[in-house]
Amino acid sequence: MKLKHYFFAFLLTGSHYAAGTDYNILDYGAVPGQWSTRAIQKTIDTCHAKGGGRVTVPAGTFITGSLFLKSHVELHLSPGSVLESSLNLTDFRVDNRTYGMIYCEDATEVAITGSGTIHARGIDFYERDKNHLFPEFDRSRIRQRENYMPEGRFFTDGPLKRKPRPGMSIVFFHCTGVRLSGITVKDTPIWAIRFGYCDNVLVDGLTIRNNPLIPNSDGIHCTTSSNIRIENCDIVAGDDAIIMTGFDRIENVPDYSMAEQESHRYGNKSPYAENIAVSNCRLKSSSAGIRIGYGQHPIRRGVFSNIIIQDSHRGIGIFAHDKSNIEDLIFTNIIIETRLYNGQWWGHGEPIHLSCISRFEGVRAGQIKNVQFNQINATGEQGILVYGLEESRLENIRFNQVQLRMRKGKETMDYGGNFDLRPATPISMQLFEHEIPGLYAQYVNQLLIRDFEVQWADDLPSFFTHGIQCENITGLSIENFNGTANPNAAGSQKIFLKNTSPPVGTERH
Repeated sequence: MKLKHYFFAFLLTGSHYAAGTDYNILDYGAVPGQWSTRAIQKTIDTCHAKGGGRVTVPAGTFITGSLFLKSHVELHLSPGSVLESSLNLTDFRVDNRTYGMIYCEDATEVAITGSGTIHARGIDFYERDKNHLFPEFDRSRIRQRENYMPEGRFFTDGPLKRKPRPGMSIVFFHCTGVRLSGITVKDTPIWAIRFGYCDNVLVDGLTIRNNPLIPNSDGIHCTTSSNIRIENCDIVAGDDAIIMTGFDRIENVPDYSMAEQESHRYGNKSPYAENIAVSNCRLKSSSAGIRIGYGQHPIRRGVFSNIIIQDSHRGIGIFAHDKSNIEDLIFTNIIIETRLYNGQWWGHGEPIHLSCISRFEGVRAGQIKNVQFNQINATGEQGILVYGLEESRLENIRFNQVQLRMRKGKETMDYGGNFDLRPATPISMQLFEHEIPGLYAQYVNQLLIRDFEVQWADDLPSFFTHGIQCENITGLSIENFNGTANPNAAGSQKIFLKNTSPPVGTERH
């Protein structure tokens, strides 16, 4: 692994806020239990105009629309304080744009701190008795055919159907020196926190409690940002919990432009989404606990350690579904528990998923390179998936000391026995029938599997098959594999190879 030793030097730097006056929102007209957007914004503006300081929200509930945070301002939520979302959508429309509750752009040295709560009232912007559904798979390709997500059924795991709603709840765009600590973010209608094109970010001790039925209610989403540390957080998300992507400002085009970054004073000036450290977090997600990928900018240099992912639809997902590459990632000391969710969520219960497949027609997908998984303890209702294409091969992927327990869940027969590569093109490759080994890998250059263990529950159906299945692998090494094929799948093998030379290394029974 050619990961530079110096790239976390930024962790030693700190943010410096203007020492000086506290500005209490009560002094500028905020009233507990009432709409207070104008008063809170006046407090922020005054603090900024006087060189910076701390805007204090005292105990009590204050109803607000969009607030615009500015350089050298710390928004401090005192114990017992709540910033509660207005339900009037016009409170989030400013200059013909829709915002969320807090927005900050092209600023430096900004913070949200304290032990109070930001309550976005997300469920009020959804229909609680209808599902969010959209055409993105071909049932003729799925194992269950027409019985897969049959029409007319309400799916209890969501996602719920959207109504008009505010934007992302907390957004920092093109900012340098951002600190979030201690606060609770609750029930957001879409992404809870977004760092877009930011640099030097610290997130410490946050609690995010989103509704797991709400689609796209991500936890902490870092897009084309650099030098980020996330630690000691507890996140429940109705989509991915912690995310590192390379999205451009316009997400659904194949390429990116540096003009967006060059037009702002602050933030990440590199073309990379890079340098992220995540540690000591607990995550629960209706999609992936940790997601790396999607987006036009290349992604590199990430360390994820001492993490618990529980009751999630996917554990760790790495997706090179754009032209850009993803490389130099290390995952260490992680406990993962996944299950199959019903409804139209991406993922199918994989503890670990890596895939290189384009989401744009005619565009070749990038590669995933130099990734390690060390000391992983996983329980799941699907196997580990490493899926490359001949033209987009993965490279130097390593599994060290991974324990995998395969179990049957309540949705296994209705959803299991399929690979989920969404988003992908063509539609036939998004979701399709496939046997489920403990670990499946295809089109990889240099794959190391060391001290790997697979255990099978005794009631698994026969579409769970081989212990390890490898196809079109160059440079396969398997050392100390402790496992078997699924005992209920006749003809399955402990190790099944296709277009792959016998592995270098040893194994034990």
